[in-house]
Order: sequence, then C-alpha cells, then structure tokens
Amino acid sequence: MFDRHSPISENNAATPPHKLSTSSLAKVFAYKDDRQLLVLDNINIHLDANEFVCLVGASGCGKSTLLKIIAGLEQPSSGQVSIEDEVVLGPGADRGMVFQNYTLFPWRSVAENVSFGLELKGLSKAERLKQVAYYLDVVGLTKFADAYPKQLSGGMKQRVAIARALANEPAVLLMDEPFGALDAQTKSQMQQFMRELWARTQITILMVTHDVEEAIFLSQRIYVMGAHPGCIKAEISIDLPDSRSLELKLAPEFVQIKRQIIHALGH
Repeated sequence: MFDRHSPISENNAATPPHKLSTSSLAKVFAYKDDRQLLVLDNINIHLDANEFVCLVGASGCGKSTLLKIIAGLEQPSSGQVSIEDEVVLGPGADRGMVFQNYTLFPWRSVAENVSFGLELKGLSKAERLKQVAYYLDVVGLTKFADAYPKQLSGGMKQRVAIARALANEPAVLLMDEPFGALDAQTKSQMQQFMRELWARTQITILMVTHDVEEAIFLSQRIYVMGAHPGCIKAEISIDLPDSRSLELKLAPEFVQIKRQIIHALGH
C-alpha cells in the first residue's frame, strides 16, 4: 500500500527529487512592541524516499516549530518546504502528523479513530473497513478495534495515532516527540515497534526528538540542531545494521555515534 513510485525517465534517473526538502528556511516571531525574534535560520535539510531521519536538539532550539512549518501548520518567514518538488503552502494529505499527545477522539473507538481521515476523504464504507483493518494489523491492534481510548495504555494510544496517520497513506510521516510522554519501559518498546513498523512499510519518516539514543536507534541519518537561532549544526549518518535490537544501544559503535552527537550539540 506504500508503493508511491512512478517510473523515472532516463533523463532524470540520476537525480530524482527528494521526497522532502527545505531550502534556506527561516522563521521570525514578531511581537506587538515591534521586537523580532529569529527562531530558525537557513535550515536546509532533505529526506529521500523511504528514509528515516531524526532531528535532534535541546529544548527551545526550534525543532517543533520546524516540523510545524513542514506540516503546513506554520508559515516560514523566508525559504520554502517542498514535497517531491511541490512547494508546501499549507496542510495536506501528503504529510501525516503524529504529536506527543495522542490527540485521539475519546468518543470514537480505535477503528473509528483510524477511520477519521478516510471519512473526510469520502471513501466508501467498504474501502474504509479494508484500510482500517490493514493498518490496525500493521500496528498490532486488531483485537482492540472496538475499544475506546480510555481503555488503552499510553503506548497503545500512540499506536492508534500512528495507524490513523498511516491510513491516509502520506508521502511523509512527521513525528513530534511521539514517545516523550511514555515511561522508560514503554518508550523502549515503542522504539522497537517503530523500527519494525518502518522496516515493514518503508514510509519516509521525519521525527523530532531530544533523546539522542532514540534518534540513533531509529534513524538512518540525524540532523543536529543548535539554538538561538535554530540552525543545522551537523548531519550524521548512522552506520548501523538495518536489523536492530535494544541491546544495540550498548554496542561500542552505538556509543561512539552518541559521543559524536553529544559533541556536536555542545558546540
């Protein structure tokens, strides 16, 4: 269900467009007393098809603001965001968003929450049922289709939110600290789940986190952000096996990457 690729002609086979990119992106917050605050400056990042990329930075560096701009929820002051060379002008179905808070409708069952975006798209009931069944299977919640959010654990609620975003089959999945509200054990379980989910779907993912270990474990590349104003300080490739277990966090090569990122954050 994630085969979004059309044949690439011989002329542009060498340089297909990035799935997501930002170009010289900047954001200024203006105040009523004419003060201005530059919160993002010259942000240039990209994601290719099927990549899992994390943005890492300290609180207040503008990570979430950048993600909101990419989602179309905020407008940049200058520069632009593109999805496959189409400039982003506002929210769109080509970007799915998962927030730290679960943002589920408490009066709707798990299946009805996942179905919400499909209803807005006008899919028939039969099509919705098929899509919902597929994505509940993907996130391992088929048995909880008729449950309500209040009956679920925090990790399960976030799985429902992820399934709802995936059901719309976005080109890019955007995630803003999706496991930040979970306890340590559940967070580790969700990291393992997310890695397996990405391996299964191969959807393109951009995730914001301040957890360095989480970013290394999940992603293929990491952008390290500095603050005041928010900027890209480093781009680090994660040269680790595709098949990852939580024990990998203790491996020397993992610790070395962590040291590299912490060094970049501190300079």
